[in-house]
Amino acid sequence: MAFLLNTVRYILRGGPPETGLPDRVRAEIRAREASSEQLIGWVQLGLVLFFATLYAIAPRAEGTAGFNFVPFALAAYFLFTVTRLLLSYRFELPQWYLLISIGVDMALLVGLIFSFHIQYGQHPTFYLKTPTLMYVFIFIGLRALRFDPRFVLTTGLVAVAGWLGLVFYAVLADMDHMRVTRNYVDYLTGNTILIGAELDKTMVILSVTVILSVALYRGRSMLFEASRDQAAAMDLRRFFAPEVAASITGADTELQAGEGSQREAAILYADIRAFTSTSAALSPETVLAVLAEYQNMAVEVINDEGGRVDKFLGDGILATFGAVHASGTYAADALRTAQRLVNCTEAEQGRFRAAGWPGHLEIGVAVAAGPVTVGVIGSKHRLEFTVIGDAVNRAAKLEDANKVQQSRALTDRVTYDLACAQGLGNPLVEARPGAQVAGIDTPVDLIVLAGKTPLPPVPPSSPAAAHPSGKS
Repeated sequence: MAFLLNTVRYILRGGPPETGLPDRVRAEIRAREASSEQLIGWVQLGLVLFFATLYAIAPRAEGTAGFNFVPFALAAYFLFTVTRLLLSYRFELPQWYLLISIGVDMALLVGLIFSFHIQYGQHPTFYLKTPTLMYVFIFIGLRALRFDPRFVLTTGLVAVAGWLGLVFYAVLADMDHMRVTRNYVDYLTGNTILIGAELDKTMVILSVTVILSVALYRGRSMLFEASRDQAAAMDLRRFFAPEVAASITGADTELQAGEGSQREAAILYADIRAFTSTSAALSPETVLAVLAEYQNMAVEVINDEGGRVDKFLGDGILATFGAVHASGTYAADALRTAQRLVNCTEAEQGRFRAAGWPGHLEIGVAVAAGPVTVGVIGSKHRLEFTVIGDAVNRAAKLEDANKVQQSRALTDRVTYDLACAQGLGNPLVEARPGAQVAGIDTPVDLIVLAGKTPLPPVPPSSPAAAHPSGKS
């Protein structure tokens, strides 16, 4: 009994509940339904014009007497349809109005069918053979455009009720001369009623309605799930580089920890100096506002040079060049980005002060190149897409070395030489061979990309000079 009640509730609400959907997903579904109602309105307008044309050219019985309501019914339906269409472009039509629209549709169809015996001067059984009944499937199918099975089911039930009303009227219209027959030939050639034939028509209407409604119930569930997944995929693109998000959402199989590939890449690590101590005296809103300003600037520079942010580490940024997608200038791009980050940070001091930073915002940047593993790590319940390798560790240690070296951007000789071979045109600032770097056992030949004094602005790279491979 409980299962039956739950099924009835499921049917009455038109499918799965929307409570688990984010507001933006519900808004998107409502927008699609509103667009469907506009399409339904245009089709209804086309139908009434078609019906009017048929009525105008159809022959009529000579000497037909009595009031002819068909032109008035068509005119009223035309006005209702135009009004409904205009309203659908102004606001979302309420459900009660849509139910009235269904009643008006079926009233027009039943009225047109009923008018046939008047138009041609025949007994009411005459209209039971009219092919106009087939238009009922157009009205039922129209409601499927909204993707809400309740309206399809309502349209089908109203259509069945209207047709049964026509059948009963034809049966009872002339009781003195009963026109019910069991002979199929008499049914086809005379004004008689074959009950089995009318039941067949009724069952076909009901069957189409039920089948289409069931399909829509299942489809509506898939619509909700697909809309939720689409929203999640769009959000994923804000947390990952576009290529990474596409590889996750477009994977043929479920991603598992341990999947990955090796690439030659450059790793950039950037960090704000004295951020923790300075932010301790600021409100959380101010801290986040300053971070947002800085990170927006940094991400724009990184993306402009062909890099991709791997993750935000508080006030730190880990970016990759050539890891997500292969590049022939990854080292040159990374070093150019490091210098641009330093220079842009200097140029945007007013922006940071306006956000609430009390003093001079200074960053440290480091770049290291080498083979890295790009892939998925974590457990079966919590995965992360990241890069692993010696270049990642060296970039972090070189960034820490900025404090000891009194510099703002560092790299090693191997990375610098590789960048020069890839087309880096920026001049060497300073070389510091054989330096000791904490965490690295052997001495490192350091290259200072930015010292304590501001560098002259580094313009964005030109596709011809800085990217011989043609990447921009």
